[in-house]
Amino acid sequence: MPNRDEEYLTKRRQQLQLRQRIITLVSFLGFTGSIVFGAVPVIQQGIQHPHSGIISAEDEVRQQVRDYELVLQREPQNQKALEQLYFLHLKLNDFKGSMVFMEKLVKLHPDRQDYRTLLVRMKKLEG
Repeated sequence: MPNRDEEYLTKRRQQLQLRQRIITLVSFLGFTGSIVFGAVPVIQQGIQHPHSGIISAEDEVRQQVRDYELVLQREPQNQKALEQLYFLHLKLNDFKGSMVFMEKLVKLHPDRQDYRTLLVRMKKLEG
């Protein structure tokens, strides 16, 4: 009788191992398939439009300028938008453009010493 039990247990172990291998294989194929199907459209888009996803830092700053200018169209005295446009124009090396926004900030907030100091320094640098 013990021999028969051992045979049964051995067969059962082999069945379980086979089942585990099948499940592992199916899981691996499913995982690999999902990665491939997810990557194919991205690769196709990269082939069709090789530079569409790449945005230069300057383009990003210019987009931010456009966004803040839209804010100023709705709210011409928005302090945050004026400050950001001042800084963004400096990033773009547009010294005169940044000075325009600092002048607006000084007019809107004459009590802000930091704005007046920056405007004076800018005018000195301009010469």
